[in-house]
Amino acid sequence: MKTVTCVRYERKIKVDLFLKNMTEERALEILNWRYVKPYDFYNNEADDESLEEFLDNQYYAVVNQENELIGFFCIGESAQVPIGNRFGAYLEDMVDVGFGMQPGLTGKGYGFEFCSFIFQKVQVNYMEKGLRLTVATFNERALHLYEKLGFVKSMTFDTDSAEFVTMVKVN
Repeated sequence: MKTVTCVRYERKIKVDLFLKNMTEERALEILNWRYVKPYDFYNNEADDESLEEFLDNQYYAVVNQENELIGFFCIGESAQVPIGNRFGAYLEDMVDVGFGMQPGLTGKGYGFEFCSFIFQKVQVNYMEKGLRLTVATFNERALHLYEKLGFVKSMTFDTDSAEFVTMVKVN
């Protein structure tokens, strides 16, 4: 259990975060999340293929003490941008981590605690490996946060839809 304390408008809000298995209900909720521009790049399609991706791979839900869905994360190939393989972005033996936070919670100062919770959970099972993120370069909020969390930029590559950078954190 990790306690998240965020200071907003002179009051403290405490949120306990918990790791849960991904369920069809949670996956459908995530697939229907809608982010505002320019973060709408992260919107998913609520179709059978996307649902299968969430249920058949290493996806996990992050919930609060009321069991409300706060976000999710995935590890492995699901956290990679496939075209990055052409550029050698994933040659090093590291744990790839991808995640998303409920759109209404983004940009409000919760990211550090949310990401710290996820990285701590991942490192428990992969202590000997470094962590790698793949981030769209336009997402300056995320890039700044990940640098605060100890990640450094590794390499950049382009796709038809965006430019990405891999960021690594070695234990």
